[in-house]
Amino acid sequence: MTSGPIAQATAGAAPRTDEKYYQAAPPRSLGERLVVMARDRIYDDFLACCRPEPHHTLIDVGVSDVVNDAANMLERKYPHPQRITAAGLGEAGDFRRAYPAVTYVRIEPNSPLPFADQAFDIATSNAVLEHVGSPRNQAAFVAELMRVARQVFISVPHRYFPVEHHTAIPLMHFWDRSFALACRWSGKSEWSDAANLILMSRGRLRALVPTGRKALIGRTGIPLGPFSSNLFLHIDGSAK
Repeated sequence: MTSGPIAQATAGAAPRTDEKYYQAAPPRSLGERLVVMARDRIYDDFLACCRPEPHHTLIDVGVSDVVNDAANMLERKYPHPQRITAAGLGEAGDFRRAYPAVTYVRIEPNSPLPFADQAFDIATSNAVLEHVGSPRNQAAFVAELMRVARQVFISVPHRYFPVEHHTAIPLMHFWDRSFALACRWSGKSEWSDAANLILMSRGRLRALVPTGRKALIGRTGIPLGPFSSNLFLHIDGSAK
């Protein structure tokens, strides 16, 4: 992947670079409790779709260097952490201490994942795809997860949840122009830059599925029907 989508999703040499992704949900706030609720439901959908067994191997791409009740859903909940390999760009000292049974692999910017084809049973990535920089990068990111695992489960914030996840701006994010204006007014212009955030919809997820590949796109997280907080994409490599 020459465009480096994984690098952009987790980039930064400074420690705890993911803190900006949790600004709208500080510790012990209502926002954090809602994020935890949403990610617990995402985890339930992950189990329902992928049906992992104790012997299955998992790769979690783009783990957070922030350790709190809302981050790193898979490592926080999965009962067989010794079967998880977590991938990120940083040294991940806090992550390693919090999840000592998980194998952590530091990945290189602008490079493919350092794993053989179909090295894992399941590849997961939560709240990463929307940050990889462009639709082309997103397609490359999905393709790389499909290369290293037989099943892929990706979850993202849903554009049409009433409150935008990263900025806490209500409703204005339904349209690109109004979201850009709201970000400018609130001093959060970085989030209107596609290099930092692409607001995700079912249509945008569907466009990333390779032709002829069977995939399931569903709503998850906080359940509000068509305005639910998150979406997931499940691709089963054994099904065409």
